Amino acid sequence: MGKLTRSQVVEAALWFAIVAIFYAFSFGFDRPIEIYKFGATGWPRVVLFLLLLAAIGNLAYTWRHGSAAQKGRVGIADDVPATTVRSPRQLLRMGGVLATPFAFALLLKPVGFYFASPFFIAAIILLFGERRIKYILVITGFIYLLLLGLFVVLLNAPLPQGNVSPFYDYSAFILTLNSKLQQMW
Repeated sequence: MGKLTRSQVVEAALWFAIVAIFYAFSFGFDRPIEIYKFGATGWPRVVLFLLLLAAIGNLAYTWRHGSAAQKGRVGIADDVPATTVRSPRQLLRMGGVLATPFAFALLLKPVGFYFASPFFIAAIILLFGERRIKYILVITGFIYLLLLGLFVVLLNAPLPQGNVSPFYDYSAFILTLNSKLQQMW
């Protein structure tokens, strides 16, 4: 079995079982949707497929290389002290990283996904320590366009639009652009 341990095989089996169980449950709500040609199970099955690919990739990598610490891997160091003292600034930053998704989730109903997402992405990038404005804007724009392309254009998934006037109008503008783009094809 290569360099796999029993716990790694059990972990892979659990991931495969999760994918299989959720895939089996997806037949319970497999109904056609008028505005989405892949039906109600389209995007959940895409997510399950990606989870399956990740589990297979993790299993193959571990089988080839094992789980020993490798030189040059991010986040792995041989000389980690037993206790690490964190400064209040580090703790505040970590709390911000943990609290930002909750704030984003709370803002989804009034503000909507389309308006809040770029601010959420930029906030996370800032909290992770990037300070160069040019990079923040480029990365935020790329991730935002990638999310819009995936959820709006490709999956045609309904996302929260917000219910407060200027934010709702922005969401309507994005959806109008999407419908015009869909009509061009």
